[in-house]
Amino acid sequence: MKKTLLYFACAGLLAFSSCKDYLVVDSLSKRGTEYVFSDKEEINRALTAVYASMMSSSTYGQYLIARYALNTDVEFKTYSSNIRATTGSDFACFDGTKYSGDISSTWSAAYEGIERANIFIKGVESSPLYKETDLDLMQQIGEAKCIRAMFYHDLVVGWGDIPFRTEQSFGSEDLNIGLTDRREILTWLINDLKSIGPKMKYADMMTYTVERISKNFCYGLIARMAMTRGGYSLYPDKANAMATGTMQRPTDYLDYYKIAKNYADSVITSGRNTLSKSFRQVFIDECNYITSANDDPLFEIPFLKNSSGEVGYAFGPSVSTDVNGFTPHPWGGSSGGGVYLNPLYLFSFDSKDLRRDFTVSTWNYNALGVPTIAVGFYQRVGKWSKLWATSSNALGSNSSSSTGMNYPYMRFAEVLLIYAEAANELGSDFAKAKEALKIVRRRAFALADQPLKVDQYVNALGSKEEFFQAIVNERAWEFGGENMRWKDLARWNLYSKVVYNTFKAMNIVAWNAVGSPIADGWEDLPYWVFYKVIPNPNKTDIYPNTQLQVLEIYKWPQNPGLNPGTSWIYADWFQAWANTTDAQPKNEVFYSFRGYISGGVGANEQKFNPASLPPVRYILPIPNSIIVSHKNKFTNYYGYY
Repeated sequence: MKKTLLYFACAGLLAFSSCKDYLVVDSLSKRGTEYVFSDKEEINRALTAVYASMMSSSTYGQYLIARYALNTDVEFKTYSSNIRATTGSDFACFDGTKYSGDISSTWSAAYEGIERANIFIKGVESSPLYKETDLDLMQQIGEAKCIRAMFYHDLVVGWGDIPFRTEQSFGSEDLNIGLTDRREILTWLINDLKSIGPKMKYADMMTYTVERISKNFCYGLIARMAMTRGGYSLYPDKANAMATGTMQRPTDYLDYYKIAKNYADSVITSGRNTLSKSFRQVFIDECNYITSANDDPLFEIPFLKNSSGEVGYAFGPSVSTDVNGFTPHPWGGSSGGGVYLNPLYLFSFDSKDLRRDFTVSTWNYNALGVPTIAVGFYQRVGKWSKLWATSSNALGSNSSSSTGMNYPYMRFAEVLLIYAEAANELGSDFAKAKEALKIVRRRAFALADQPLKVDQYVNALGSKEEFFQAIVNERAWEFGGENMRWKDLARWNLYSKVVYNTFKAMNIVAWNAVGSPIADGWEDLPYWVFYKVIPNPNKTDIYPNTQLQVLEIYKWPQNPGLNPGTSWIYADWFQAWANTTDAQPKNEVFYSFRGYISGGVGANEQKFNPASLPPVRYILPIPNSIIVSHKNKFTNYYGYY
């Protein structure tokens, strides 16, 4: 898509004005509708308004990719208090409320995007220009239908049963519709995309490639939604609104695994996508506004430089500014926040895995432009950073957010792993499933390591259970920081197990740091580190930025042992988890999963039986403002009040 068109869409949103209610968007006038949808240029402009809905900070501009990011063994946000924040937005530790302004903003913005898509689809289908033989119009309808499906899918994953409307809301006699079961919604969306997908174009047939929605992505989205439809989900106890609910899987789940396998296979066998770029180059290219039609990204949300998008600002190393908001280099400041990584995630990787040291960022930059070690309770996501842009693409020394860097909503690597997972569950095409997993792992290891780390590793997976666990692990290593882990764990019904085990592991590490060693596999971690600032190696395969100084960490990530010499700087790593005053783990260890399990004041950890864990309340509440404005048409369950 021409990003210049998106500027107009964002500024005026054409005739699609802002919504005053969660399902109500001010309508085009009759004359306006007839005019817009009787002219192809105007139709294309109208489609940009649908795309612009994804760029809002309340949707994919920030909230849906960074703000909620529920805590797992991969993505992680720390909490140092046992008391819920007054904002009600402590969702990452499963302790938010229906009064949160964040969820109210996301809910309204997502439904506004759905309404724009509904208006566009109806407008084109009612247009005097409409012909099923018009490939351009079919492509545009497909794009709008995919955007609608994206919003609905992500609302279903986050909220469960939700209001569902596929017609424009204005003119409706009943705007206050009730909730529709999530399975019914997903089934409808899958069938809708099945009907339009064959009429769409592949990315390499379009001028703007992965910045517009293609047939490749449409089929990949069908596969993702089918895996969601066939997976577990948290369902409410209708007899007890205060109960967390139960994890349930539909009886027809294998039907949807078949759909996922078939549509993932369609993307794979089309031969139009590969993993030819290195893992790190995929993300470095996104930081430099480079797109390609046939590699890993299937669809990138097209943000606007200096106008929208948190990618590279809320991700990557933290870059401090001086008191006037400037940096001594042309890249500007960065929060490095929004999405963090669990501090133990780094140590789950194979030592030879090329993804590890690029996905996990272990240092930051101070206001003088000097790198500093990032010790503490989380690491930052290194996949995107303003620092990865070349000097010519740098945003300026006083820049902050609105980087305009695209976000990869779906990558070919996911399609490969969906195929492998679905085929394994169905017990079919196991050799092809193994090859799909091998393709992903080949990119993760140097050529010399592939016989052992790829071929031997995958070939040794002899059972369905072993192969499934390999998929669970691979998705963690491949998609770190992309806000996918909690969704995967929910549909696998592994969320409770992973949260419980991660909480216990963090406590073990903290007690080890206190000086009360627990020999449980974590005693050899680098509880302290030695590092020094060194000149830039000027090799992008080592560090994407070729100008700023970098850190060398001694023997990282092994235990460094004794001080290697006076040129090295000492820092606590996991020792920072301990209170020196009372020889106890710090609050961040106790309370970062507090809506589910906690230690410290008000601890409930003793009540947990690892053989019978309660479900994690990952489902978000319907915003209270929506419940009130719709005259209690909806009811919150899952223990929200």
